[in-house]
Amino acid sequence: MARRADGANRLDDAARAGWLYYVAGRTQDEIAQTMGISRQSAQRLVSLAMSERLIKVRLDHPIAACLELGRALKDKYGLRQVEVVPSDPSSSSTTVGIAEAGAAEIERWLKSADPIIMAIGTGRTLKAAIDQLPAINCPQHRIVSLTGSIGVDGSAAVYNVIFSMADAVNARHFPMPLPVLVSSAQERDVLHNQLLVQSALSLGTQADVAFVGIGELGLDAPLCIDGFLARDEMARLLDEGAAGEICGWMFDQDGTLLGDEINGRVASVPLPSREKATVIGIAKGQRKRKALKAALAGGLLNGVITDELTAEHLLASSA
Repeated sequence: MARRADGANRLDDAARAGWLYYVAGRTQDEIAQTMGISRQSAQRLVSLAMSERLIKVRLDHPIAACLELGRALKDKYGLRQVEVVPSDPSSSSTTVGIAEAGAAEIERWLKSADPIIMAIGTGRTLKAAIDQLPAINCPQHRIVSLTGSIGVDGSAAVYNVIFSMADAVNARHFPMPLPVLVSSAQERDVLHNQLLVQSALSLGTQADVAFVGIGELGLDAPLCIDGFLARDEMARLLDEGAAGEICGWMFDQDGTLLGDEINGRVASVPLPSREKATVIGIAKGQRKRKALKAALAGGLLNGVITDELTAEHLLASSA
């Protein structure tokens, strides 16, 4: 108990030091004096605040090169909303930068005084974005999950973000109480007739904005790793020309949804109409390029949040 209390007190001190440094703009010498500690201790506490993710940094300045890439992407693919963030070539992270930008865009929509319906997909990138959200009080809004919140074994899906979002955002949340894929089209139809599921399906069609992750395909893709698709099923999809997936919906390199029986088993809400809703895909990195390019080329998205290197690739390739 004493060790836990000491740990909590140290995080309190780290949070205080972090606030003084990043928010109040104090120097480490001033923090040391204010907190009655040595300069070295103040430095360690500020570092601890960052390593424990107590500090979330947003850059509030438009970078010219990113703006140019964003305008070019908007023109090429006829997009409503584009955000391009700087790239860090030395980083292997698939979420740093775009998660923060995604959180800022989600927050902007949630701060609308007029009621909206926001649809949310799933995945590691979206989960990272939701983790960046501050506490927001917006009871006028409704937030619906586009895809299942249940794993193949009946457990809670790890990267379904609707419940994480509910911790930060005071709004009405509507999870999809199904797995991403079910055993057959007939089972999906039976499940979709359930009252709880129909409310999510109805809200999804009315969404004003949707945020979705872009799934790459392959034997090491998340759908296989998480147990939703068998390796032989994935291999068959690749042979049929599948290029990516959004909320379980498989599409080819032209961004056309496949007629494969696997799409008949997808229990997710259909993607909202791009004529009515702003559908924003969040993705970056080499593994995502093929799927993201196909989704943009086929008009599955009318918004994107990505990084410089990915944007340059999308602009250099023919669509």
